[in-house]
Amino acid sequence: MDNYVLMALLATLGTWFVTALGAATVAFFKSPNPKILNLMLGFASGVMIAASFWSLLQPAIERAEAISSAPPWFVATTGFLFGAIFMWLSDKAVSFARKKADNAQGETSEKLNRIIMLILSITLHNIPEGLAVGVAFGALGSGSFSTEALMGAITIAVGIGLQNFPEGAAVSLPLRREGYSRRKSFLCGQASGMVEPFAGVLGAWLVVYMEKILPYALSFAAGAMILVAVHELIPECQRERKCHPYFSTMGIISGFAVMMLLDVMLG
Repeated sequence: MDNYVLMALLATLGTWFVTALGAATVAFFKSPNPKILNLMLGFASGVMIAASFWSLLQPAIERAEAISSAPPWFVATTGFLFGAIFMWLSDKAVSFARKKADNAQGETSEKLNRIIMLILSITLHNIPEGLAVGVAFGALGSGSFSTEALMGAITIAVGIGLQNFPEGAAVSLPLRREGYSRRKSFLCGQASGMVEPFAGVLGAWLVVYMEKILPYALSFAAGAMILVAVHELIPECQRERKCHPYFSTMGIISGFAVMMLLDVMLG
Protein backbone atom coordinates (compact mmCIF):
# COMPACT_ATOMS: atom_id res chain seq x y z
CA MET A 1 0.00 0.00 0.00
CA ASP A 2 2.96 2.30 0.53
CA ASN A 3 3.42 2.12 -3.25
CA TYR A 4 0.25 4.14 -3.77
CA VAL A 5 1.39 6.78 -1.30
CA LEU A 6 4.67 6.93 -3.23
CA MET A 7 2.74 7.28 -6.49
CA ALA A 8 0.80 10.19 -4.97
CA LEU A 9 4.07 11.79 -3.89
CA LEU A 10 5.57 11.44 -7.37
CA ALA A 11 2.41 12.80 -9.00
CA THR A 12 2.25 15.87 -6.75
CA LEU A 13 5.97 16.45 -7.17
CA GLY A 14 5.11 16.56 -10.86
CA THR A 15 2.39 19.18 -10.33
CA TRP A 16 4.84 21.20 -8.24
CA PHE A 17 7.38 20.91 -11.06
CA VAL A 18 4.83 22.33 -13.52
CA THR A 19 4.28 25.25 -11.11
CA ALA A 20 8.04 25.81 -11.20
CA LEU A 21 7.97 25.73 -15.02
CA GLY A 22 5.31 28.42 -14.98
CA ALA A 23 7.35 30.49 -12.56
CA ALA A 24 10.41 30.02 -14.80
CA THR A 25 8.74 32.03 -17.56
CA VAL A 26 9.99 35.08 -15.65
CA ALA A 27 13.42 34.32 -17.13
CA PHE A 28 12.14 35.03 -20.66
CA PHE A 29 9.60 37.83 -20.40
CA LYS A 30 7.70 40.02 -17.97
CA SER A 31 4.23 39.25 -19.30
CA PRO A 32 2.99 35.96 -20.82
CA ASN A 33 0.86 35.54 -23.93
CA PRO A 34 -2.67 35.93 -22.48
CA LYS A 35 -4.24 33.99 -25.35
CA ILE A 36 -2.17 30.88 -24.63
CA LEU A 37 -2.65 31.17 -20.86
CA ASN A 38 -6.42 31.51 -21.30
CA LEU A 39 -6.47 28.40 -23.49
CA MET A 40 -4.51 26.46 -20.86
CA LEU A 41 -6.74 27.66 -18.04
CA GLY A 42 -9.85 26.76 -20.03
CA PHE A 43 -8.49 23.32 -20.89
CA ALA A 44 -7.52 22.69 -17.25
CA SER A 45 -10.95 23.74 -15.99
CA GLY A 46 -12.65 21.40 -18.47
CA VAL A 47 -10.42 18.52 -17.34
CA MET A 48 -11.10 19.26 -13.68
CA ILE A 49 -14.88 19.44 -14.13
CA ALA A 50 -14.96 16.13 -16.00
CA ALA A 51 -12.53 14.49 -13.57
CA SER A 52 -14.66 15.62 -10.65
CA PHE A 53 -17.45 13.35 -11.83
CA TRP A 54 -15.84 10.38 -13.59
CA SER A 55 -12.71 10.06 -11.45
CA LEU A 56 -14.01 11.27 -8.08
CA LEU A 57 -17.80 11.43 -7.60
CA GLN A 58 -18.70 8.28 -9.51
CA PRO A 59 -16.07 6.16 -7.66
CA ALA A 60 -17.19 7.79 -4.40
CA ILE A 61 -20.78 6.63 -4.98
CA GLU A 62 -19.61 3.13 -5.94
CA ARG A 63 -17.35 2.82 -2.88
CA ALA A 64 -20.10 4.18 -0.62
CA GLU A 65 -22.44 1.46 -1.87
CA ALA A 66 -19.80 -1.16 -1.08
CA ILE A 67 -18.39 -0.10 2.29
CA SER A 68 -20.55 2.63 3.84
CA SER A 69 -23.58 2.17 6.06
CA ALA A 70 -24.84 5.62 5.03
CA PRO A 71 -26.82 6.05 1.78
CA PRO A 72 -24.51 6.77 -1.19
CA TRP A 73 -26.37 9.99 -2.02
CA PHE A 74 -25.71 11.27 1.50
CA VAL A 75 -22.01 10.39 1.37
CA ALA A 76 -21.42 11.96 -2.05
CA THR A 77 -23.44 15.11 -1.32
CA THR A 78 -21.92 15.64 2.13
CA GLY A 79 -18.35 15.20 0.97
CA PHE A 80 -18.93 17.37 -2.11
CA LEU A 81 -20.44 20.24 -0.11
CA PHE A 82 -17.72 20.09 2.54
CA GLY A 83 -15.06 20.28 -0.16
CA ALA A 84 -16.68 23.35 -1.69
CA ILE A 85 -17.25 24.95 1.72
CA PHE A 86 -13.63 24.33 2.67
CA MET A 87 -12.45 26.19 -0.44
CA TRP A 88 -14.98 28.98 0.15
CA LEU A 89 -13.80 29.45 3.73
CA SER A 90 -10.21 29.44 2.52
CA ASP A 91 -10.98 32.26 0.10
CA LYS A 92 -12.80 34.16 2.86
CA ALA A 93 -9.76 33.84 5.11
CA VAL A 94 -7.51 35.18 2.36
CA SER A 95 -9.89 38.08 1.63
CA PHE A 96 -10.03 38.98 5.33
CA ALA A 97 -6.24 38.93 5.59
CA ARG A 98 -6.00 41.09 2.46
CA LYS A 99 -8.34 43.72 3.95
CA LYS A 100 -6.37 43.76 7.19
CA ALA A 101 -3.13 44.24 5.26
CA ASP A 102 -4.63 47.02 3.13
CA ASN A 103 -5.85 48.88 6.23
CA ALA A 104 -2.52 48.52 8.01
CA GLN A 105 -0.33 49.71 5.13
CA GLY A 106 -0.15 52.85 3.01
CA GLU A 107 -0.83 53.22 -0.68
CA THR A 108 2.83 52.69 -1.56
CA SER A 109 2.65 49.07 -0.41
CA GLU A 110 -0.75 48.33 -1.92
CA LYS A 111 0.69 46.50 -4.94
CA LEU A 112 3.04 44.48 -2.77
CA ASN A 113 0.16 43.51 -0.47
CA ARG A 114 -1.85 42.29 -3.44
CA ILE A 115 1.08 40.17 -4.61
CA ILE A 116 1.60 38.70 -1.14
CA MET A 117 -2.09 37.83 -0.89
CA LEU A 118 -1.98 36.35 -4.40
CA ILE A 119 0.84 34.05 -3.29
CA LEU A 120 -1.07 33.08 -0.13
CA SER A 121 -4.33 32.45 -1.99
CA ILE A 122 -2.68 30.29 -4.65
CA THR A 123 -0.74 28.38 -1.99
CA LEU A 124 -3.91 27.89 0.05
CA HIS A 125 -6.01 26.49 -2.76
CA ASN A 126 -3.13 24.20 -3.79
CA ILE A 127 -3.80 22.23 -0.59
CA PRO A 128 -7.12 20.65 -1.71
CA GLU A 129 -5.68 20.20 -5.20
CA GLY A 130 -2.84 18.16 -3.71
CA LEU A 131 -5.39 16.28 -1.60
CA ALA A 132 -7.40 15.52 -4.74
CA VAL A 133 -4.38 13.93 -6.43
CA GLY A 134 -3.44 12.05 -3.26
CA VAL A 135 -6.96 10.74 -2.73
CA ALA A 136 -7.18 9.57 -6.35
CA PHE A 137 -3.94 7.57 -6.05
CA GLY A 138 -4.68 6.40 -2.52
CA ALA A 139 -8.00 4.99 -3.74
CA LEU A 140 -6.04 2.57 -5.94
CA GLY A 141 -4.79 0.86 -2.80
CA SER A 142 -8.26 0.50 -1.27
CA GLY A 143 -9.54 -2.34 -3.38
CA SER A 144 -10.51 -0.21 -6.38
CA PHE A 145 -7.43 -0.61 -8.58
CA SER A 146 -8.15 -0.77 -12.30
CA THR A 147 -6.69 0.65 -15.47
CA GLU A 148 -9.58 3.13 -15.56
CA ALA A 149 -8.94 4.28 -11.99
CA LEU A 150 -5.20 4.60 -12.63
CA MET A 151 -5.75 6.67 -15.78
CA GLY A 152 -8.29 8.77 -13.89
CA ALA A 153 -5.76 9.52 -11.16
CA ILE A 154 -3.08 10.35 -13.73
CA THR A 155 -5.48 12.60 -15.63
CA ILE A 156 -6.41 14.49 -12.46
CA ALA A 157 -2.71 15.08 -11.82
CA VAL A 158 -2.22 16.25 -15.42
CA GLY A 159 -5.22 18.58 -15.24
CA ILE A 160 -4.07 20.13 -11.99
CA GLY A 161 -0.53 20.38 -13.35
CA LEU A 162 -1.78 22.24 -16.44
CA GLN A 163 -3.55 24.86 -14.37
CA ASN A 164 -0.51 25.14 -12.07
CA PHE A 165 1.58 26.46 -14.97
CA PRO A 166 -0.21 29.82 -15.26
CA GLU A 167 -0.43 29.99 -11.47
CA GLY A 168 3.35 29.85 -11.19
CA ALA A 169 3.58 32.60 -13.80
CA ALA A 170 0.84 34.59 -12.02
CA VAL A 171 3.09 34.84 -8.96
CA SER A 172 6.55 35.30 -10.50
CA LEU A 173 5.67 37.80 -13.24
CA PRO A 174 4.04 40.44 -10.97
CA LEU A 175 7.02 40.22 -8.62
CA ARG A 176 9.35 40.77 -11.57
CA ARG A 177 7.32 43.79 -12.67
CA GLU A 178 7.67 45.21 -9.16
CA GLY A 179 11.46 45.14 -9.48
CA TYR A 180 12.39 41.83 -7.85
CA SER A 181 15.22 39.85 -9.41
CA ARG A 182 14.41 36.94 -11.72
CA ARG A 183 15.80 34.52 -9.13
CA LYS A 184 13.64 35.81 -6.27
CA SER A 185 10.57 36.00 -8.49
CA PHE A 186 11.08 32.40 -9.61
CA LEU A 187 11.65 31.12 -6.06
CA CYS A 188 8.46 32.77 -4.81
CA GLY A 189 6.49 31.48 -7.80
CA GLN A 190 7.51 27.87 -7.42
CA ALA A 191 7.10 28.01 -3.64
CA SER A 192 3.33 28.40 -4.08
CA GLY A 193 3.18 24.77 -5.25
CA MET A 194 5.32 23.28 -2.49
CA VAL A 195 2.28 22.38 -0.39
CA GLU A 196 0.90 19.96 -2.98
CA PRO A 197 3.31 17.04 -2.32
CA PHE A 198 2.60 17.27 1.43
CA ALA A 199 -1.16 17.42 0.87
CA GLY A 200 -0.96 14.62 -1.69
CA VAL A 201 0.88 12.27 0.65
CA LEU A 202 -1.55 13.09 3.47
CA GLY A 203 -4.58 12.45 1.26
CA ALA A 204 -3.19 9.14 -0.04
CA TRP A 205 -2.14 7.97 3.41
CA LEU A 206 -5.54 8.72 4.96
CA VAL A 207 -7.37 6.89 2.18
CA VAL A 208 -5.06 3.87 2.17
CA TYR A 209 -5.08 3.35 5.94
CA MET A 210 -8.59 4.62 6.74
CA GLU A 211 -10.67 3.05 4.00
CA LYS A 212 -14.06 4.14 5.36
CA ILE A 213 -13.29 7.80 4.67
CA LEU A 214 -12.54 7.06 1.00
CA PRO A 215 -16.02 7.92 -0.39
CA TYR A 216 -16.11 11.14 1.62
CA ALA A 217 -12.55 12.02 0.62
CA LEU A 218 -13.24 11.45 -3.09
CA SER A 219 -16.37 13.61 -3.06
CA PHE A 220 -14.60 16.23 -0.89
CA ALA A 221 -11.88 16.52 -3.53
CA ALA A 222 -14.56 16.81 -6.24
CA GLY A 223 -16.27 19.68 -4.42
CA ALA A 224 -12.99 21.53 -3.98
CA MET A 225 -12.03 21.05 -7.64
CA ILE A 226 -15.42 22.19 -8.95
CA LEU A 227 -15.29 25.36 -6.87
CA VAL A 228 -11.75 26.15 -8.07
CA ALA A 229 -12.73 25.53 -11.70
CA VAL A 230 -15.98 27.51 -11.62
CA HIS A 231 -14.98 30.35 -9.29
CA GLU A 232 -11.38 30.92 -10.36
CA LEU A 233 -10.29 29.24 -13.59
CA ILE A 234 -13.31 29.87 -15.82
CA PRO A 235 -13.68 33.59 -14.97
CA GLU A 236 -9.92 34.03 -15.33
CA CYS A 237 -9.76 32.41 -18.76
CA GLN A 238 -12.69 34.55 -19.96
CA ARG A 239 -10.93 37.86 -19.38
CA GLU A 240 -10.16 38.38 -23.09
CA ARG A 241 -13.60 37.22 -24.13
CA LYS A 242 -14.35 40.34 -26.21
CA CYS A 243 -11.21 39.90 -28.29
CA HIS A 244 -11.44 36.10 -28.57
CA PRO A 245 -15.07 35.19 -27.72
CA TYR A 246 -14.76 31.41 -28.11
CA PHE A 247 -11.03 30.76 -27.69
CA SER A 248 -10.99 29.92 -23.97
CA THR A 249 -14.49 28.39 -24.19
CA MET A 250 -13.22 25.85 -26.70
CA GLY A 251 -10.37 25.16 -24.29
CA ILE A 252 -12.96 24.24 -21.63
CA ILE A 253 -14.89 22.05 -24.09
CA SER A 254 -11.67 20.38 -25.28
CA GLY A 255 -10.48 19.65 -21.75
CA PHE A 256 -13.84 18.17 -20.77
CA ALA A 257 -13.99 16.10 -23.97
CA VAL A 258 -10.47 14.70 -23.52
CA MET A 259 -11.15 13.67 -19.93
CA MET A 260 -14.55 12.18 -20.85
CA LEU A 261 -13.02 10.30 -23.79
CA LEU A 262 -10.29 8.78 -21.63
CA ASP A 263 -12.67 7.66 -18.89
CA VAL A 264 -15.41 6.30 -21.14
CA MET A 265 -12.96 4.62 -23.51
CA LEU A 266 -11.05 2.98 -20.67
CA GLY A 267 -14.26 2.08 -18.87
